[in-house]
Amino acid sequence: MEGPYIQVSSTGVTIPLRPEVTTIGRGEHVDVRLDEPSVSQLHAEIVRRGPYAYVADLGLSRNGTRVNGRLVARRVLSDGDVLTFGAARCRIGGLLASGDSGADLPRTVSVELTRRELDVIAALCRPAMSDDAFVAPATARQIAAELVVTEAAVKQHLLRLYSKFKIPEGLNRRIRLANEVMALGLARPELPEDQRCAPPEPGRPGPPGSRPAGPDRR
Repeated sequence: MEGPYIQVSSTGVTIPLRPEVTTIGRGEHVDVRLDEPSVSQLHAEIVRRGPYAYVADLGLSRNGTRVNGRLVARRVLSDGDVLTFGAARCRIGGLLASGDSGADLPRTVSVELTRRELDVIAALCRPAMSDDAFVAPATARQIAAELVVTEAAVKQHLLRLYSKFKIPEGLNRRIRLANEVMALGLARPELPEDQRCAPPEPGRPGPPGSRPAGPDRR
């Protein structure tokens, strides 16, 4: 087959990638339909930009999207990459070789965030990054409980974050915000307890970027 394509491992079916966006999921109207319960109705999309292509998880599934076994939000694809949507496996073929093979899609952070906005982002994304399987980000009520503030205050912070990250109004706005900040690397998985750094001894500096213990700053 000429040109980029995706092959479904379970059936061997090969489907050419569309010139711009190829949708993947379990729904009836997607371009690549995967008959697997762990796949959401609209699970992910593959976007082509010139000679490049990248996969973007749409954040609507508890099971996420993986490239060569790695859970991703968005990632540039290389020829031969194995994509896993829930429990369904596919393979990408027909892509031109690139010097940036397998690299994450370059992203830049051009917004200024307050300390409290970073706290809201961390609380928002924590459920989605705490396990191997993707789960929905935290609700405004859950964020408020974690940060010990009112739900109304959290909603105001979220509105400002939607504006800063240019997340348009519509369905799953909170999920789209979580996907965006995770793709930018502003939220990262927490280390297991046995891999976390121990608190520094009195009088000794902590690790770079750490803050001294003290009252909560709001």
